Amino acid sequence: MPKLQSMLGISRPVLAGLISAGFVTPSRGARNELRFTFQDVVLLRTALQLRSAKIPPRKIANALLRLKAELPDKLPLSGIRVTAVGNTIAVKTGPSQWDAITGQLLLDFEVADIKGDVVVLDPAPRQNDVERQAEEWYELGGQLMESDAKGAEQAYRKALELSPKPFYEAYVDLGVLLCEQDGRCEDALGVFDRALSHFPDDAVLHFNRAVALEELGRLNEAGRSYKRCLQLDPSYADAHHNLAMLHEKLGDRQGLVRHLSAYRRLRS
Repeated sequence: MPKLQSMLGISRPVLAGLISAGFVTPSRGARNELRFTFQDVVLLRTALQLRSAKIPPRKIANALLRLKAELPDKLPLSGIRVTAVGNTIAVKTGPSQWDAITGQLLLDFEVADIKGDVVVLDPAPRQNDVERQAEEWYELGGQLMESDAKGAEQAYRKALELSPKPFYEAYVDLGVLLCEQDGRCEDALGVFDRALSHFPDDAVLHFNRAVALEELGRLNEAGRSYKRCLQLDPSYADAHHNLAMLHEKLGDRQGLVRHLSAYRRLRS
């Protein structure tokens, strides 16, 4: 729960109050920790945004009840954004925008009356807004990583889609998630390859690419990726360890001893 509190910027009593009110129903993990789904995070974030916008409590409650009924179980690739537009609570999912209380579809632009003139506001977000949204999706992916792998994957992909510049952390975390938690190492390999097109001299990416290749049984390619990692960072102890184990699989006793010795030296 502390990680979620930090991400949403709320206190523990406020979060506990929203749980007690029944807006979210988190499950319990193996250590009795609270686990929040994608729906939970969206509803909590929405409640806080609407309260900050000074929307009346009863209206917030009605909006959250409808939103909870309408939200998908998994994070849609098109994304969801909830905002207060005057007294209207607007929910945007992909190309559609609807009133969170009435369910009525809304136009994709806002109209403001300024000194008798009607002004149409461009709905396209500014670059700073897009960067912030990408960061929010990335943070959501991290929060969902252990409890909802599919939701986390979609959140990371949304962050990559939105980010105006190559999003290094999202590439790394998405690739690791796909290979380690979902067993989709082929997909993970594609993610790491795309990341390396932007960050060709990053040792961590070459290491994780090697792990994916090893899981796929492509041992010689994995060995080359581990070696490239070590060329970029000779002190990368885990690369020495994995390369030692790989040499053992390939029957290369000399390579096993050399890299295992390097690993032990770096760990001592």
